[in-house]
Order: sequence, then structure tokens, then C-alpha cells
Amino acid sequence: MPHAPETLPRHELERSLRRSRTLNVVLAALAVAGLVFGGVQLVRGDANGTKDATTAAGEARPQSGDGSTGTPAATVERRIDGDTMALGALDAPVVLSEWTDFRCPFCAVYSRDTLPVLIEEYVETGKVRLEIHDVAYFGEESTRAAAAARAAGEQGHYFEFLKAVYDAAPESGHPELTPDELRAFAKTAGVPDLALFATDMERADLRAAVEQSTTQAQQLGVSGVPFFVADGKAMSGAQPVEAFRTMLDEALAAAKQ
Repeated sequence: MPHAPETLPRHELERSLRRSRTLNVVLAALAVAGLVFGGVQLVRGDANGTKDATTAAGEARPQSGDGSTGTPAATVERRIDGDTMALGALDAPVVLSEWTDFRCPFCAVYSRDTLPVLIEEYVETGKVRLEIHDVAYFGEESTRAAAAARAAGEQGHYFEFLKAVYDAAPESGHPELTPDELRAFAKTAGVPDLALFATDMERADLRAAVEQSTTQAQQLGVSGVPFFVADGKAMSGAQPVEAFRTMLDEALAAAKQ
């Protein structure tokens, strides 16, 4: 397990988080603070804008490579018209970016218990846009499932497929998500052309896109899932819905300034 780097003074971290919305700054600051290495942690802002770190319900993946975090000019928000892995208005005041692995049980808990509330209260009301970043932290099966989700997305059913997978996820452990299971989830999700889906989910370009997304997440310092960023603040784990409301309400207030 990697060792946490030397901690910077808290006021310097706070200033850097306020200064930029770019993910490299946010996650580099978190990594320097020792909050994301060696386990999944939560960074939460209180009413005064300060931050505290607490253990979160998430799954950690040791960071690979040279231990660096952050890449120049990397931004959190995509805001791409027609993005099949996004929900909500393109011009919503706030973007909630989520990193998820389809085999992660904590991602499933968040999807079942919290995501529907956030969609109803924030996405459907035009306040927040949700953008998913897939990662394959748990092997070949994770890559296969994420590619399948992208294939479902090409037929307009990404989030229905995500829901089908997570609704059936076990309380612990990592489901195998075999090709037969993925085809069954596509049927549950209402994917219209199942034969096309079965072909597309094996496409090399979709698998490459998942691998690229995973590599970028590693480079940016996302060491565990589920992981979230909104307006320069990061939060990790299947936190209670109140924690997300606090995060998003603060981001919305900042967007009005």
C-alpha cells in the first residue's frame, strides 16, 4: 500500500481548491494531503468552507505507476452535447462527475440508494448535470461490463443498463458479469436491438475507451470508487444522501456568485 506524501498546511489546500475547478488541482491537493492514498476517504466542506477527512464506504485500488497525480489542463467537466454517459442540462450550473466500476458493490449501493434522489432533486430540476467516468479497477470483467454499458448507451440506454447491473449486484464481492449476464441486463434495460448490442459490447474501440478512461483516472489520482467531484470539491464512497446535498448545494451557491 502506498505511503501518504508529506501533508501541506490546510489553509494552502483550501486556497488551491477554491482557485480552480480542474481535476488535476483538486486531486493533486487531495493526494498531497494524504486523503486518497491507502484507502477511500471523504473530503467534505462545512458551512465555513473547511474540510475534514473521514472514512468512507468505498473500495480502494492501490495507485499504479510512479505515484504522480494530476495531468496538465485536465478538466472535470465534459459538457458534450449528446453524451450518452451524462444526464441533465448541458448548461446546468453544476456538473457532478462520478467515477464508477460496474463490479464495485459500493457503487451499486450508491446507485440504488442515492442516485435516484439526486436525479429527482437536482438533475431533473436543471440544477446539476451528471457525468459518468467508467473505470476497470477489478479486472477484465470490469472492462467487459463498462464496454457493454457503452454499447447500451449507443442505443440510448446507458443509465437503464447501469441501473439493471447495480440493482442485481450482491451486497459484497465482485460479480462476474459474464457475457450472458450482460445480455440479460441489456434486455432488462430495454435496449432495443439486442443482437447489435451483443456485437457492439465486444468492440475493440469501446474496450479501448474504457481502458483510456481507467488510465486517466489513475493519472488523476482517483484511487477508489465511487468517487465524485463537483465545483472543486471531492467526495469518495457511498455517502448518505445528505452529504451529497451539502456538496451540491454549496456548489450551486458558489455558481451564483
